Amino acid sequence: MIALFLTLALQGATRDSEAFYYRAEPLEPPPGVVLEVSGITTLPDGRPMVCTRRGQVFIVEDAYGAHPSFELFVEGLQEPMGLLPHDGWIYVTQRGELSRMRDVDGDDRMDELETVCDAWPISGNYHEYNFGPVLADDGNFWITTNKPFGDEPFGRAKWRGFALGISPDGTMKPMCAGLRSPAGIAKSPWGELFYTDNQGEWVGTGKLSVLVDGGFYGHPWGIFSCTDPRWTYERPPEPPNGVKCFEVRETCPTYELPVVWFPYDKTGRSQCGFVWDTTDGKFGPFAGQLFIGDQYQASVVRVALDQVEGRWQGAVFPFRKGLASGVIRVGWDARGGLLCGETDRGWGSLGTKPWGLERLTWTGETPFEILAMRARPDGFELEFTRELDVELAATVSSWRFESYTYLHHENYGSDEVDRGTPSVRAASVSDDRRRVKLTLDGLRAGYVHELHADGVRDALGAKLLHADAYYTLNAIPRR
Repeated sequence: MIALFLTLALQGATRDSEAFYYRAEPLEPPPGVVLEVSGITTLPDGRPMVCTRRGQVFIVEDAYGAHPSFELFVEGLQEPMGLLPHDGWIYVTQRGELSRMRDVDGDDRMDELETVCDAWPISGNYHEYNFGPVLADDGNFWITTNKPFGDEPFGRAKWRGFALGISPDGTMKPMCAGLRSPAGIAKSPWGELFYTDNQGEWVGTGKLSVLVDGGFYGHPWGIFSCTDPRWTYERPPEPPNGVKCFEVRETCPTYELPVVWFPYDKTGRSQCGFVWDTTDGKFGPFAGQLFIGDQYQASVVRVALDQVEGRWQGAVFPFRKGLASGVIRVGWDARGGLLCGETDRGWGSLGTKPWGLERLTWTGETPFEILAMRARPDGFELEFTRELDVELAATVSSWRFESYTYLHHENYGSDEVDRGTPSVRAASVSDDRRRVKLTLDGLRAGYVHELHADGVRDALGAKLLHADAYYTLNAIPRR
């Protein structure tokens, strides 16, 4: 442990820096390998497996030692964007199909490759990425399809901007419409499916949403596909242009509001792959929360969910910036480290490298953070990772709020509109000094409530590592 902290000190990691609590370790490939990681999984024997945008799949040997090696499992796939081990196969989503592959003779090379489903056409557009697969609790696979941007040399193709369900026998059923650039899809520990989408036309800023059968997520591009008899739900109407996002449902009854919005630049620009913390404490104090990669910011953010009136909403927190390249995939290794797959090709990134694979590991030191943020009928309850300075936490001037929402329109992204400043009327600290109830005037359903807690300190006088939080208040609890 002493050697670890000496190493962190030499790297410039101090107690007020993210790297002191979560260090980033590169897993370097051999010379000549361009490791644009686009999918991550861990095999049953604990070895990580990664795929790349260039069509390769590697098994990472000695991943937990000083000199990991990348052993080629297969090459020649077409832009694979996800890996899923299931029943002795590795399922992989390619541009034109959901496939499965396996090693039969045990030499860590692919021997068999089968098409599971290729029921969706492609237009030849460069941006027709497919993400997933995820295995739902009913045994069906789900993928999400990116809508095209620009020319479609083979003609306009159906089922772009959709979530597609695929049965084990390869039958495709479109499940959700109106997605834009759905760069991440994952199943929660309790079985619900979520996806991330990127800011753009009809998407005011990045968002995380629950995938609901027959749900419409706001982008009109793919609505023409819903005349196909394979779409068995209500056909979405053309959405209104220029209304606040929470007003869309007034004319589009199947429209699904996001669980959280990701305020632009404050929490990244291009949210991608995500996972729930299922490491049983190996990754620190955030069990059950989400960690989401951001491609532009070369970062990972954290989301704590909150269920209100039977629906999910919650808070976004900064977590770890400064990674080597844009993070498009994250996945747990066998020891509770968070593997981050990175690339900047086609999507600008703040990172210093064009691609890479890094592991975030917890150093064992607990950062002073807002652990969770929960809505109350008259405000919010905050939970912390350490005991608080009670006097400062009970002082209303230690807390400051802003609120705003976004427009649903055909323009690219949205400004923060209809801004307000909810005021903190009271702050009370729990007996265990880990929680604070804030009573606010000016709560507004449908708005992001942005918290600044710069005046808060722990019991020893330390500042919060991240003093900001962004809560999407879709509904105010009735009790």
